[in-house]
Amino acid sequence: MRSTALKQFTKLESTGLWREAPELQRREVIVNFGEASLTIADPRSENALSHWSLPAVVRLNPGEMPALYAPGHQALETLEIDDKLMIEALEKVRAALASNRPRPGRLRGSLMLAGSALVLILGAIFVPGAMVNHTAAMVPQTTRLAIGRVALDDLGKVAGAPCADPSGEAALRRLATRLFGAEAPGLYILRDGQARSLHLPGNIITLHRDLVEKADGPEVLAGFALAEDERSDMDDPLVPLLRHAGLRATFGLLTTGQLDPASVAGYGSTLLTTPPLAVPDAALLARFAAADVPSTPYAKAFDPTGNTSQALIEADPLARGERRPLMTDSDWIGLQSICAD
Repeated sequence: MRSTALKQFTKLESTGLWREAPELQRREVIVNFGEASLTIADPRSENALSHWSLPAVVRLNPGEMPALYAPGHQALETLEIDDKLMIEALEKVRAALASNRPRPGRLRGSLMLAGSALVLILGAIFVPGAMVNHTAAMVPQTTRLAIGRVALDDLGKVAGAPCADPSGEAALRRLATRLFGAEAPGLYILRDGQARSLHLPGNIITLHRDLVEKADGPEVLAGFALAEDERSDMDDPLVPLLRHAGLRATFGLLTTGQLDPASVAGYGSTLLTTPPLAVPDAALLARFAAADVPSTPYAKAFDPTGNTSQALIEADPLARGERRPLMTDSDWIGLQSICAD
């Protein structure tokens, strides 16, 4: 079975220099040329670092060497390749795609009509199922973060812009590192809205200001952050956003590597009214134990009646043992003022 986009290759790999964002250093990677995508992986661990849709790949320096590619004209990532065979394969794919693009002339209208019909057929078959899931799986982290920030802006229209007192923001970042380590999600405190916690693409978690201002300490806020991060792992936050964005925007993201910001409009309102995914008690308790956070404060805040949270109280992994403080007193005071006007 063919495993690349070109008949003459069943497998094609090369080394390259990948830069995740302009301000970051280049790093050596392994580039795997597949049927529909380029997979960029760490040469030591072999873990995938990014996936690029082949139709979206653009060359930034035509005719120059080493070849410089990006997963879209507005993308932050870049990839340098000097392997002639890999460059040849990429250029063949790009040339084939270019030759199939509609050109001005008498057939342009019919070609556009045929293209629109194809999009509608694909939508009827794949969206909101396989096409959405496939597109979400192809989007690199940098693009997810860009999409997440657009969604955060839209959410801010109905739940208030994230609170931004500098000392509070600094305390919140330190708390995130304390809970999650170096790969901590971005935590944001929202002023309004009925949701106590939400998650967005790009490893973004929002938390309601009441979790700070009406709590006796940071344990409640930490608990909601841990629970929301578990939800994000259980349910890819990009999938429901793409379902909201619709077929045209999803197809555009798949083929160009960019999502039309207008397609995200209204997603914040939808998110606020969507019931949160239930997280199994066992998964929550494991999260609290790993982060060295007691589960009882979260359980009592989540359900004061105890009807659905009693197990989290009875099995609190830190009910009797000592624990590391979540933050200093000065950081907690600063965090409580994060929404100060």
